[in-house]
Amino acid sequence: MTLKDHILARIAAEGPMRLDDYMSTCLLHPTLGYYTSQTPFGQSGDFVTAPEISQMFGELIGLALAQAWLDQGAPNPFTLAELGPGRGTLMADLLRAARQVPGFLDAAEVILIEASPALQSVQQETLNPHPVRWLDSIADLPEQPLFLIANEFFDALPIRQFQRAGPNWRERNIGTEGGTLTMGLGPAQPCPGLSFRLDDTKDGDLVETCPAAGPIAEQIASCIAARGGAALIVDYGDWRSLGDTLQAVQNHESVDPLSSPGLADLTAHVDFEALAMAASGCAYSRVTAQGVFLERLGITQRAQQLAGALSGSALENHIAAHRRLTHPAEMGNLFKVMALFPKGGTPPPGLDP
Repeated sequence: MTLKDHILARIAAEGPMRLDDYMSTCLLHPTLGYYTSQTPFGQSGDFVTAPEISQMFGELIGLALAQAWLDQGAPNPFTLAELGPGRGTLMADLLRAARQVPGFLDAAEVILIEASPALQSVQQETLNPHPVRWLDSIADLPEQPLFLIANEFFDALPIRQFQRAGPNWRERNIGTEGGTLTMGLGPAQPCPGLSFRLDDTKDGDLVETCPAAGPIAEQIASCIAARGGAALIVDYGDWRSLGDTLQAVQNHESVDPLSSPGLADLTAHVDFEALAMAASGCAYSRVTAQGVFLERLGITQRAQQLAGALSGSALENHIAAHRRLTHPAEMGNLFKVMALFPKGGTPPPGLDP
Protein backbone atom coordinates (compact mmCIF):
# COMPACT_ATOMS: atom_id res chain seq x y z
CA MET A 1 0.00 0.00 0.00
CA THR A 2 1.26 3.47 -0.87
CA LEU A 3 0.84 6.41 1.50
CA LYS A 4 -1.70 7.88 -0.92
CA ASP A 5 -3.76 4.66 -0.64
CA HIS A 6 -3.52 4.87 3.15
CA ILE A 7 -4.73 8.50 3.16
CA LEU A 8 -7.57 7.78 0.74
CA ALA A 9 -8.73 4.91 2.96
CA ARG A 10 -8.62 7.12 6.06
CA ILE A 11 -10.67 9.86 4.41
CA ALA A 12 -13.20 7.28 3.17
CA ALA A 13 -13.58 5.97 6.72
CA GLU A 14 -13.31 9.19 8.76
CA GLY A 15 -14.17 12.08 6.43
CA PRO A 16 -12.03 15.05 5.32
CA MET A 17 -8.57 15.31 6.87
CA ARG A 18 -7.22 18.48 8.45
CA LEU A 19 -4.19 19.94 6.67
CA ASP A 20 -1.88 19.60 9.69
CA ASP A 21 -2.89 15.95 10.01
CA TYR A 22 -2.16 15.44 6.31
CA MET A 23 1.28 17.07 6.63
CA SER A 24 2.16 15.02 9.71
CA THR A 25 1.13 11.83 7.96
CA CYS A 26 3.07 12.68 4.81
CA LEU A 27 6.24 13.62 6.67
CA LEU A 28 6.26 11.30 9.67
CA HIS A 29 4.32 8.09 8.89
CA PRO A 30 6.44 5.34 10.55
CA THR A 31 7.16 3.45 7.31
CA LEU A 32 5.84 5.53 4.41
CA GLY A 33 6.55 9.09 5.58
CA TYR A 34 8.94 11.41 3.78
CA TYR A 35 11.44 11.73 6.63
CA THR A 36 11.34 7.99 7.37
CA SER A 37 11.60 6.69 3.79
CA GLN A 38 13.36 9.32 1.65
CA THR A 39 16.77 11.07 1.47
CA PRO A 40 15.76 14.72 1.66
CA PHE A 41 19.04 16.62 2.02
CA GLY A 42 21.74 17.61 -0.44
CA GLN A 43 22.24 17.48 -4.19
CA SER A 44 21.11 13.83 -4.30
CA GLY A 45 18.00 14.61 -2.26
CA ASP A 46 15.07 16.94 -2.85
CA PHE A 47 16.41 20.23 -1.52
CA VAL A 48 19.61 21.95 -0.38
CA THR A 49 19.72 24.02 2.81
CA ALA A 50 22.05 26.96 3.46
CA PRO A 51 24.73 24.92 5.30
CA GLU A 52 24.93 22.55 2.33
CA ILE A 53 25.42 25.49 -0.04
CA SER A 54 28.52 26.85 1.68
CA GLN A 55 30.58 26.37 4.83
CA MET A 56 30.40 30.14 5.34
CA PHE A 57 26.84 29.96 6.64
CA GLY A 58 27.61 27.66 9.55
CA GLU A 59 30.87 29.43 10.32
CA LEU A 60 29.18 32.81 10.71
CA ILE A 61 26.33 31.33 12.77
CA GLY A 62 28.95 29.79 15.06
CA LEU A 63 30.85 33.03 15.53
CA ALA A 64 27.61 34.94 16.17
CA LEU A 65 26.59 32.50 18.90
CA ALA A 66 30.13 32.54 20.35
CA GLN A 67 30.02 36.34 20.56
CA ALA A 68 26.62 36.16 22.26
CA TRP A 69 28.18 33.70 24.74
CA LEU A 70 31.04 36.14 25.42
CA ASP A 71 28.57 39.02 25.82
CA GLN A 72 26.80 37.05 28.55
CA GLY A 73 29.97 36.42 30.53
CA ALA A 74 31.11 33.14 28.90
CA PRO A 75 29.02 30.82 31.10
CA ASN A 76 30.53 27.39 31.77
CA PRO A 77 28.99 24.90 31.19
CA PHE A 78 26.31 25.72 28.64
CA THR A 79 24.17 23.88 26.08
CA LEU A 80 24.90 24.36 22.39
CA ALA A 81 21.81 22.97 20.65
CA GLU A 82 20.38 22.63 17.17
CA LEU A 83 16.80 21.83 16.21
CA GLY A 84 16.40 19.62 13.14
CA PRO A 85 20.11 19.34 12.37
CA GLY A 86 19.79 17.51 9.03
CA ARG A 87 23.10 15.83 8.23
CA GLY A 88 24.99 17.77 10.91
CA THR A 89 26.72 20.04 8.39
CA LEU A 90 25.79 23.32 10.08
CA MET A 91 26.95 22.13 13.51
CA ALA A 92 30.23 20.83 12.06
CA ASP A 93 30.96 24.20 10.43
CA LEU A 94 29.84 26.03 13.56
CA LEU A 95 32.18 24.01 15.80
CA ARG A 96 35.14 24.46 13.45
CA ALA A 97 34.74 28.25 13.41
CA ALA A 98 34.05 28.49 17.14
CA ARG A 99 37.41 26.86 17.95
CA GLN A 100 38.84 30.35 17.45
CA VAL A 101 37.02 31.55 20.58
CA PRO A 102 38.98 30.50 23.67
CA GLY A 103 36.96 28.38 26.10
CA PHE A 104 33.82 28.13 23.96
CA LEU A 105 34.09 24.48 22.90
CA ASP A 106 35.38 23.38 26.32
CA ALA A 107 32.30 24.86 27.97
CA ALA A 108 29.80 23.64 25.36
CA GLU A 109 27.69 20.51 25.69
CA VAL A 110 26.52 19.83 22.12
CA ILE A 111 22.95 18.55 21.93
CA LEU A 112 20.98 17.79 18.78
CA ILE A 113 17.19 17.64 18.92
CA GLU A 114 16.59 14.83 16.45
CA ALA A 115 14.10 11.97 16.62
CA SER A 116 15.19 10.05 13.50
CA PRO A 117 17.66 7.21 14.23
CA ALA A 118 18.78 7.26 10.59
CA LEU A 119 19.62 10.96 10.72
CA GLN A 120 21.28 10.55 14.13
CA SER A 121 23.64 8.05 12.53
CA VAL A 122 24.52 10.48 9.73
CA GLN A 123 25.01 13.32 12.22
CA GLN A 124 27.30 11.19 14.37
CA GLU A 125 29.48 10.45 11.35
CA THR A 126 29.56 14.11 10.31
CA LEU A 127 30.48 15.37 13.79
CA ASN A 128 32.90 12.62 14.80
CA PRO A 129 35.01 12.82 16.98
CA HIS A 130 33.25 15.71 18.74
CA PRO A 131 31.07 14.42 21.60
CA VAL A 132 27.37 14.89 20.88
CA ARG A 133 24.17 13.99 22.72
CA TRP A 134 20.75 13.49 21.13
CA LEU A 135 17.40 14.37 22.68
CA ASP A 136 13.84 14.04 21.41
CA SER A 137 12.56 17.29 22.92
CA ILE A 138 13.61 20.73 24.12
CA ALA A 139 11.88 19.89 27.38
CA ASP A 140 14.69 17.42 28.11
CA LEU A 141 17.52 19.97 27.83
CA PRO A 142 19.81 20.29 30.88
CA GLU A 143 19.29 23.22 33.24
CA GLN A 144 22.07 25.49 32.04
CA PRO A 145 22.41 28.45 29.63
CA LEU A 146 21.14 27.63 26.15
CA PHE A 147 22.64 28.83 22.86
CA LEU A 148 20.53 27.41 20.06
CA ILE A 149 20.21 27.44 16.27
CA ALA A 150 17.06 26.46 14.35
CA ASN A 151 17.69 26.64 10.61
CA GLU A 152 14.78 25.58 8.40
CA PHE A 153 13.17 23.81 11.33
CA PHE A 154 9.90 25.67 11.88
CA ASP A 155 8.95 25.59 8.18
CA ALA A 156 8.50 21.80 8.35
CA LEU A 157 6.01 21.89 11.22
CA PRO A 158 2.43 21.10 10.12
CA ILE A 159 0.11 24.04 9.49
CA ARG A 160 -3.62 24.74 9.37
CA GLN A 161 -5.18 27.13 6.84
CA PHE A 162 -8.27 29.28 7.37
CA GLN A 163 -10.16 31.31 4.76
CA ARG A 164 -11.93 34.46 5.91
CA ALA A 165 -15.73 34.41 5.56
CA GLY A 166 -17.18 37.59 7.02
CA PRO A 167 -16.61 37.49 10.80
CA ASN A 168 -15.95 33.73 10.60
CA TRP A 169 -13.38 31.38 9.10
CA ARG A 170 -13.57 28.24 6.94
CA GLU A 171 -10.79 25.71 7.48
CA ARG A 172 -9.17 24.11 4.43
CA ASN A 173 -9.04 20.33 4.53
CA ILE A 174 -8.19 17.36 2.34
CA GLY A 175 -10.94 15.33 0.66
CA THR A 176 -11.20 13.04 -2.35
CA GLU A 177 -12.76 13.16 -5.80
CA GLY A 178 -12.58 10.16 -8.10
CA GLY A 179 -9.65 8.65 -6.26
CA THR A 180 -7.73 11.94 -6.27
CA LEU A 181 -6.87 14.05 -3.23
CA THR A 182 -8.45 17.51 -3.34
CA MET A 183 -8.55 20.66 -1.21
CA GLY A 184 -11.89 21.65 0.28
CA LEU A 185 -13.37 24.05 2.82
CA GLY A 186 -15.14 23.28 6.06
CA PRO A 187 -18.15 25.24 7.36
CA ALA A 188 -17.84 28.89 8.36
CA GLN A 189 -17.46 29.25 12.11
CA PRO A 190 -15.87 31.57 14.67
CA CYS A 191 -12.18 31.11 15.39
CA PRO A 192 -11.27 33.01 18.57
CA GLY A 193 -7.54 32.50 18.00
CA LEU A 194 -7.79 34.48 14.76
CA SER A 195 -10.02 37.31 15.98
CA PHE A 196 -7.09 39.75 15.84
CA ARG A 197 -6.72 39.01 12.10
CA LEU A 198 -10.17 40.41 11.33
CA ASP A 199 -8.51 43.85 11.33
CA ASP A 200 -6.03 43.17 8.53
CA THR A 201 -7.83 40.66 6.30
CA LYS A 202 -10.83 40.68 3.97
CA ASP A 203 -13.26 38.01 2.78
CA GLY A 204 -11.45 35.25 0.92
CA ASP A 205 -8.04 35.96 2.47
CA LEU A 206 -6.13 32.91 3.69
CA VAL A 207 -4.31 32.79 7.02
CA GLU A 208 -2.02 30.00 8.22
CA THR A 209 -1.39 28.87 11.79
CA CYS A 210 1.15 26.39 13.11
CA PRO A 211 -0.11 24.70 16.29
CA ALA A 212 3.27 23.14 17.18
CA ALA A 213 5.44 26.23 16.67
CA GLY A 214 4.20 28.33 19.61
CA PRO A 215 4.86 25.74 22.34
CA ILE A 216 8.38 25.10 20.99
CA ALA A 217 9.19 28.83 20.90
CA GLU A 218 7.76 29.13 24.42
CA GLN A 219 10.02 26.31 25.68
CA ILE A 220 13.11 27.91 24.13
CA ALA A 221 12.22 31.28 25.64
CA SER A 222 11.59 29.73 29.04
CA CYS A 223 15.08 28.17 29.05
CA ILE A 224 16.76 31.43 28.01
CA ALA A 225 14.75 33.57 30.43
CA ALA A 226 15.59 31.29 33.35
CA ARG A 227 19.24 30.51 32.64
CA GLY A 228 20.53 32.84 29.91
CA GLY A 229 21.58 32.19 26.36
CA ALA A 230 20.28 33.07 22.89
CA ALA A 231 18.49 31.41 19.99
CA LEU A 232 18.88 32.13 16.29
CA ILE A 233 15.86 31.21 14.14
CA VAL A 234 16.53 31.19 10.38
CA ASP A 235 13.72 30.33 7.99
CA TYR A 236 11.66 31.54 5.11
CA GLY A 237 8.64 33.56 6.05
CA ASP A 238 7.82 37.00 7.38
CA TRP A 239 6.43 38.88 10.36
CA ARG A 240 2.80 37.90 9.79
CA SER A 241 1.13 35.11 7.79
CA LEU A 242 -1.06 35.97 4.82
CA GLY A 243 -1.84 33.76 1.84
CA ASP A 244 -1.27 30.14 0.89
CA THR A 245 2.43 29.27 1.35
CA LEU A 246 2.16 25.47 1.50
CA GLN A 247 4.66 23.98 -0.94
CA ALA A 248 6.05 20.61 -1.95
CA VAL A 249 9.50 19.93 -3.37
CA GLN A 250 10.59 16.73 -5.11
CA ASN A 251 13.92 16.33 -6.94
CA HIS A 252 14.59 20.06 -6.45
CA GLU A 253 11.36 20.93 -8.31
CA SER A 254 8.05 22.31 -7.02
CA VAL A 255 5.17 19.83 -7.22
CA ASP A 256 1.51 19.77 -6.17
CA PRO A 257 1.40 19.18 -2.37
CA LEU A 258 -1.36 16.59 -2.90
CA SER A 259 0.25 14.69 -5.79
CA SER A 260 2.96 12.61 -4.09
CA PRO A 261 2.22 11.97 -0.40
CA GLY A 262 5.33 10.72 1.37
CA LEU A 263 7.55 11.28 -1.69
CA ALA A 264 7.88 15.09 -1.54
CA ASP A 265 8.95 17.49 1.18
CA LEU A 266 6.14 19.68 2.54
CA THR A 267 6.84 23.08 4.09
CA ALA A 268 5.18 26.44 4.70
CA HIS A 269 6.43 29.93 5.44
CA VAL A 270 7.09 30.76 9.08
CA ASP A 271 5.00 33.38 10.92
CA PHE A 272 7.73 35.12 12.95
CA GLU A 273 5.19 37.26 14.79
CA ALA A 274 3.55 34.12 16.18
CA LEU A 275 6.94 32.85 17.38
CA ALA A 276 7.78 36.19 19.00
CA MET A 277 4.42 36.37 20.78
CA ALA A 278 4.80 32.80 22.07
CA ALA A 279 8.29 33.58 23.35
CA SER A 280 6.93 36.19 25.77
CA GLY A 281 9.48 35.40 28.48
CA CYS A 282 12.29 36.67 26.26
CA ALA A 283 13.24 39.67 24.22
CA TYR A 284 13.28 39.19 20.47
CA SER A 285 15.25 40.94 17.75
CA ARG A 286 13.92 42.69 14.71
CA VAL A 287 13.25 40.21 11.89
CA THR A 288 16.12 40.69 9.44
CA ALA A 289 16.67 39.44 5.88
CA GLN A 290 19.24 36.64 5.75
CA GLY A 291 21.37 38.50 3.21
CA VAL A 292 21.59 41.58 5.44
CA PHE A 293 22.36 39.44 8.49
CA LEU A 294 25.18 37.55 6.77
CA GLU A 295 26.68 40.72 5.28
CA ARG A 296 26.71 42.32 8.74
CA LEU A 297 28.60 39.27 10.01
CA GLY A 298 31.23 39.64 7.28
CA ILE A 299 30.31 36.98 4.72
CA THR A 300 31.80 38.96 1.81
CA GLN A 301 35.16 39.26 3.56
CA ARG A 302 35.09 35.54 4.39
CA ALA A 303 34.14 34.74 0.80
CA GLN A 304 37.09 36.76 -0.50
CA GLN A 305 39.41 35.00 1.95
CA LEU A 306 38.28 31.55 0.79
CA ALA A 307 38.36 32.57 -2.88
CA GLY A 308 42.13 33.12 -2.69
CA ALA A 309 42.72 29.36 -2.67
CA LEU A 310 40.23 28.56 -5.46
CA SER A 311 40.23 28.63 -9.25
CA GLY A 312 38.21 27.38 -12.20
CA SER A 313 34.86 25.71 -11.50
CA ALA A 314 35.52 25.62 -7.74
CA LEU A 315 35.82 29.42 -7.71
CA GLU A 316 32.70 29.79 -9.87
CA ASN A 317 30.73 27.55 -7.50
CA HIS A 318 32.02 29.53 -4.51
CA ILE A 319 30.92 32.84 -6.03
CA ALA A 320 27.51 31.34 -6.90
CA ALA A 321 27.11 30.08 -3.31
CA HIS A 322 27.79 33.54 -1.88
CA ARG A 323 25.22 35.02 -4.25
CA ARG A 324 22.64 32.33 -3.44
CA LEU A 325 22.91 32.94 0.29
CA THR A 326 22.82 36.74 0.17
CA HIS A 327 21.30 38.12 -3.03
CA PRO A 328 17.77 39.56 -2.67
CA ALA A 329 16.62 37.61 -5.74
CA GLU A 330 17.76 34.30 -4.20
CA MET A 331 17.77 33.38 -0.48
CA GLY A 332 18.82 36.83 0.73
CA ASN A 333 15.31 38.28 1.14
CA LEU A 334 13.15 35.15 1.20
CA PHE A 335 14.87 33.85 4.34
CA LYS A 336 14.68 35.81 7.57
CA VAL A 337 16.55 35.72 10.89
CA MET A 338 15.21 36.45 14.37
CA ALA A 339 16.92 36.02 17.72
CA LEU A 340 15.54 35.32 21.18
CA PHE A 341 17.64 36.59 24.09
CA PRO A 342 17.22 37.64 27.75
CA LYS A 343 15.15 40.73 28.47
CA GLY A 344 17.41 43.69 29.08
CA GLY A 345 20.22 42.07 27.08
CA THR A 346 21.50 42.62 23.56
CA PRO A 347 20.78 40.42 20.54
CA PRO A 348 23.52 38.38 18.87
CA PRO A 349 25.68 40.21 16.29
CA GLY A 350 24.01 41.06 12.99
CA LEU A 351 20.60 41.75 14.52
CA ASP A 352 18.87 44.83 15.94
CA PRO A 353 16.71 44.88 19.08
